[in-house]
Amino acid sequence: MSRSKKIVFFFPSFASSEATAPLGILAVATPLLRAGYRVCLIDSTITPNYKSRVLEEARDALCLGISLVTGPMIRETVDIARAIKAWRPDFPIILGGWHPSLLPKQTLEAPYIDYVVRGQGEESLLELVAHIENGSAPDLVAGIGFKRGGKLVFPPERPLKPIVDMPPKAYHLADFDAYERECGRRWAMYTSSFACPYNCAYCTNAGVYGRKWNALPAEQFVEETVDLTRRYRLEMLWIVDDNFLVDLDRARAISEGLVRAGAEFQWSIQATTNLTARLSLEDLKLLRRSGLRQICQGAESGSPKVLKAMNKNFQNFQTIYESAARCVEAGVQPSFNIIFAFPGEGPRERRETIRFILDVCRRFRGAEFWTSIFTPYPGSPVMDKVAEYGIETPNTFEGWADFFPRYTKLPWLNGREHQQLQVMREYLRIAFDRAPIAADRRTRFTRLAQKCISLPARWRLDTGFYSFPAELWLNDKLKERTPGYKPVVDARRLEPNALEPAC
Repeated sequence: MSRSKKIVFFFPSFASSEATAPLGILAVATPLLRAGYRVCLIDSTITPNYKSRVLEEARDALCLGISLVTGPMIRETVDIARAIKAWRPDFPIILGGWHPSLLPKQTLEAPYIDYVVRGQGEESLLELVAHIENGSAPDLVAGIGFKRGGKLVFPPERPLKPIVDMPPKAYHLADFDAYERECGRRWAMYTSSFACPYNCAYCTNAGVYGRKWNALPAEQFVEETVDLTRRYRLEMLWIVDDNFLVDLDRARAISEGLVRAGAEFQWSIQATTNLTARLSLEDLKLLRRSGLRQICQGAESGSPKVLKAMNKNFQNFQTIYESAARCVEAGVQPSFNIIFAFPGEGPRERRETIRFILDVCRRFRGAEFWTSIFTPYPGSPVMDKVAEYGIETPNTFEGWADFFPRYTKLPWLNGREHQQLQVMREYLRIAFDRAPIAADRRTRFTRLAQKCISLPARWRLDTGFYSFPAELWLNDKLKERTPGYKPVVDARRLEPNALEPAC
């Protein structure tokens, strides 16, 4: 009896207000499609009654694949996997993505998971699916993990391939109309390089890519992005490279190529602050003419002491100021990430960071900051010290669902101090305008009212006085007036009872 050639992919929701197509699934889908398999993609963010839809599509499918990262995505993953096993215990469930790649053994120990795919999954998943279809043993499939007789089996890892040798993503599987309805903007993610040459203590990149930076040639970047945006009428691309500016000549060539091609889309990049600082005003103006709208940089802290603990000795505050000034002058928005409560940060270091943020935003109109709370992720160098820090890491796959840097509680950040930091971060959000990926659906009245409350928010940050936060209450009421407003992470995905067994 011939088996089905249909593969169902499920993508659990993470950021519903800024949703777009899942790159990981689009990447592994291409080899499957070329091999004659049919692919069905279900994204819970844009699919009503997604659980019923997954169960329905699975009835005539060969297997189910789920891609996820550490954090709240695990809740929907567990819910779906348990529902599938309640329907048919022998139906194969495959997990891939960052979390299974970094913690394959613990992930595979979950009773409802049959296989994991580690690292680059394009070739591994194709070979694994062929074995599932044929009913043969996958012992020689590199880069996977599976169960046999209650024991976990891990064949050798698959060597990493340069990005230039990877197949194109199957963007045609994405329902960009549905994503546009969800977030109000038609956009997609695009990868042009792998890895980062630096080894910041909090970063998981080295755990997967080993700091071996490699990139697509400029010509391929231009050809693919222009075609992608025109084919699917995309107004923006988020270039998800960990460090886009490693090769400055490549960045210049990309900009020149986009200008020559008459590209009409906007794009944003991520880069370390030291590499951004190498850009001259002329470089930035060229990037802006090519459509670049934003450079997101990992400032991470305003404290030299904390930066040293983060292994960010390559970073210099003076160059951050210089690059921010040049970005603003060229019309490119400088955006910075900050991590609060890193080990070694105390009240003094936190005040240094707040002063740094306020100073940059006041000097350079349009500069913005995004903040999170230190969260020790699997694969990051700092994970080697979690026991020393008194942090208890989860001993089950499900336990990692609560690892999310918006809400993290730490031995040195709990109770009243945790609450105060969250209030402070809320004031940082409203003190200066920020440019989210999703469309701005605020009314003119809401914009004006939020601009008014930004002034007392700055005063609070200057003085460190966060008691009786009336402005935050008012801001919440204003957000409720915004059409289609929903939190970035739906609260229901953070509720413990979401992990109860499916009926």
